[in-house]
Amino acid sequence: MNSLLELLEQDCTQSHAQLAAQAGMTEQEVKQELERMEKDGTILGYQAIIDWDKVKRETVTALIEVKVVPQSIAGFDRIAQRIYQYDEVESMYLMSGAFDLTVIISGRTLREVAQFVGERLAPIEGVTGTATHFILKKYKEKHLVFGKPEPEERELIFV
Repeated sequence: MNSLLELLEQDCTQSHAQLAAQAGMTEQEVKQELERMEKDGTILGYQAIIDWDKVKRETVTALIEVKVVPQSIAGFDRIAQRIYQYDEVESMYLMSGAFDLTVIISGRTLREVAQFVGERLAPIEGVTGTATHFILKKYKEKHLVFGKPEPEERELIFV
């Protein structure tokens, strides 16, 4: 099962036959295992990772540090649920260290991101502080390198 999941994580576009050959399983076993993992929530979805800079789509991505006061019974979960329900939220993590939650959002402009933080995120009961960091350039995501550099030609200096 773990090898099948690792193969899917690397390339989820492979056919059942390709996955079976690499995982040492039959196509029927792969199909059944995938159906089981989709049903029990192990596999949450399949997604392509896009380099939006290649298609000139203007977006702003921000990583927001959020400090919260955990609620008595639900701890961080209730506040997290309120935050991750917003469409702008792409990813969210509970953290250890100086802040509690990391929220990753995307918007069309800096102003749109700022409005989300100021008007939706910061006013949530239990949120005590935020710090927003804008992502300037993506180098690597989910093990995939963005814009692999061309091989450099060495400069030759003749004297």
